[in-house]
Order: sequence, then C-alpha cells, then structure tokens
Amino acid sequence: MTPSSPPPAPRAALLLFGAGDFAFNLYWQAVNLYLLFFYIDTLRLAPALAGTLFLIGAGWDGIADFTAGVVAERMRRPYRWLIGWGALPLGLAFVAMFAAPRGAWAAALIAQLGFRTLYAFTNIPYAAWTTRLAGTGAERSLLAGLRMIFGAVAATLVAGTLPRLVTALGSYAAAGALLATLGVPLLLTIAWRVPERRPSSEAAVRPRIGLALALLARNRAFVALNLAAAAGAAAAALTTQSVLYFFRYVLANDPAGPRALAAMAFASLVATPLWTLAARHAGARAAWLAACGLALALPAGFVLLPAPGVVAATLFLLGMQVAFAGFGLAAWTLLPDSVDWGAARSGVRVEAIAFGTFALAQKAALAVAGFAIGTIYQANGFIAGVPQGPASLAAIRWLMLAGPAALLLAALAAILALPLRRDTLARLAR
Repeated sequence: MTPSSPPPAPRAALLLFGAGDFAFNLYWQAVNLYLLFFYIDTLRLAPALAGTLFLIGAGWDGIADFTAGVVAERMRRPYRWLIGWGALPLGLAFVAMFAAPRGAWAAALIAQLGFRTLYAFTNIPYAAWTTRLAGTGAERSLLAGLRMIFGAVAATLVAGTLPRLVTALGSYAAAGALLATLGVPLLLTIAWRVPERRPSSEAAVRPRIGLALALLARNRAFVALNLAAAAGAAAAALTTQSVLYFFRYVLANDPAGPRALAAMAFASLVATPLWTLAARHAGARAAWLAACGLALALPAGFVLLPAPGVVAATLFLLGMQVAFAGFGLAAWTLLPDSVDWGAARSGVRVEAIAFGTFALAQKAALAVAGFAIGTIYQANGFIAGVPQGPASLAAIRWLMLAGPAALLLAALAAILALPLRRDTLARLAR
C-alpha cells in the first residue's frame, strides 16, 4: 500500500459502490449502442449528419469530463456531493435525449449535450472516488471487476431489452424513462451510504490546472495508459456500433443484431471475473497484453472465413467482447495506480483532474469512431432502410474488422511502454 492510500475498505462498501456502474451503464450503453442508430433509423437523419452530431456530442463529453475533473479537484466538497445532487437531473436529461422529434437535429444535439454534461459531473467524481476507496492493486482489481460486472449486467439488460421496450412502450423516450427509474435511486443510495475517506491535509493540496496538466504530461505511466485505453475504446466502438448494421444489411438478419449485442454484454459479464482473477494474480498489465493478443487474432481468423453467417459472426463478436472486457478491467485497475505512480515521483497528487483527462481521451476516441462510421458509410452510398450496394456492404464489413485491428496494434505498442508492473508501487513506497 502506498503512503497516501486508504486502509482496506469493507467488502460491503466495495459491493455497493461497484453497483454504481449498473446505473451509469444503463445510460451509457443506451447511448453507445443505440443513439447513433436512433438518429439514423428513427429520426431519419442523414448518416453523415448523425455521425457529426455524435462527434460533437462525444467531443463535448470529453470537455465536460475534464471540466468535471477540475471542479472535483478544486472544490472542498466530497465526491458524493456531486453524485447525490446530479442523480435526478441526469435521469431526466437521459429521457429528454431520446425524446427529440423526427428530423429535429438541433433539438437532438442540445439534448445530447445536456445529458453528456450531467453525466460527466456525476461519473467523474464517482470514478475518482475509487482512489479513496481502494488502496492496493489487488483491491483495485477487485473493485474494477465489481464495477465491470455490474456494468455488464446493465449492458446485457439494455442490449437485450431496449428494442423490445421501445416496441412495447411506443417510443425510445418511454423506454428511457423506465431505465432512469432504476438508475436514479441507486446513485442516490451510493451517495448516501458509501463511506468516503478524505485525503490528509498534505495529500489534499490542490495544484493549479496548468501545473496539474504538466505533471500528468510528465507522468509516463499515465500517458501510456491513456494512449492504450483510447485506442482500445475506439476499437471497441467501431466493433459494437457496426453490429446492428452488419446483421441488418450484410447478413440480412435484422433480429440477430440485438441478440448479438445482448450476447456480447453477457460475454462481458462472464469474462470479467476471469480477467479480475488474472489481474489479481498476474498483474493488470499482463492481463491487458493477453486481451490484446486475443483481440488481434480474432479479426484475422474471421477474415479467412469464405462466407461467415450469423453463428460465425456472433461467435467472433463474443470473442472480441471478451477481449474488450479485459481492456476495461486492466485500464480501470491501472488508472489509480498511475495516479499513485505520478504522486510518488513528483510529490504532488493529481487525482480528479487525472480521471477527467483520462475520460477526455476516451471520449475523443469514441467521437472519432462515431464520426468515422457515419462519414465512411455515406461516402460509400449507404441509405438507411433499403438494400445496400456492394460498396456500402464492403464498408460495413471492413470498418468492423480492419479498423479495430489497426487501433489494437497501436494499443499494444502503448501497453508495452507502460512502466507499471505488479510490484512497481510497492517498490516506490519502499
């Protein structure tokens, strides 16, 4: 345990805190899996326009994340305060985002920006809270695993039921309201019940924004982690956001798309405990390298199949999701470690701003991925709701395969440059 780390937290507190990702992923998975599809197929926006709205929203999301990190770093209030006050407005903004009328791109954009702002000001304090709740690498792996398991449960729920909820309730807004009734009370409970240990007066010194950013730029562990995580996030986004289009247009099996997304979420749920065990015993960096090797091997094998059908495509996507679960587990385990690594080397602790900057890099990668999908689809003649031509079908297929593979190679290079090992923080403490 590093000198500034908290004592071990009660397992009940870790469990309740980890459940917060169930609430956040009810919102996030709906945006990640269905917002672009909602824009194109329900609001009937042109694919390039829909991709641009997603790009603007995700870019703003990153700015909001960074701003939320600065506010949480500089303010004197505990992290729970922002989460408690933001829970209900966040749920209402989520519903409003899916209530935009057909063709109303400006209203859709405004609602998306409002939701992403509120999401940032609740989610960034929640993420930064992990540095005060878990102090050792093993404990952080456990907490990251719990968070990802709850997140995978929410992803399974959203992927498998949201289309049916929309059909049953008549609109995306009504379905979103039902999800919000689950998320809001859970976040309020966490803000009320989970203990938050405040840092000591020495560790609580708040650096100026310029100094904090300079320290993060010199933090080699933080920089390498950001590069690897951003590349992995963009690869995951290209894969998951291509699923509905691949099944609907390439395989001509529309119902199989939501089923594949639900199966992918369930694969994360099954794989996360295994990645947690691997990270606790072999280290998060080693687990990340193993996940990256798996994610690079799968597209190469899928390309060799002469005419893959629904079963082969679903199995490929399940394998990719298992690898992406390893990416997420390792990244959220190593992020608090990178904060400790920088504090041990510089003597100044940059906490919430580090989480905000990390989220900014992630959201920028997601923004580029969403924009690339819309732009490349339109450039190849994609028109929603009609049979696609050869160029459009090829774009859907190769964007789901070649794009992630290139990004995963970049992630692998960054992971290899990461200076954090299993015993790095223990050695720095000694």
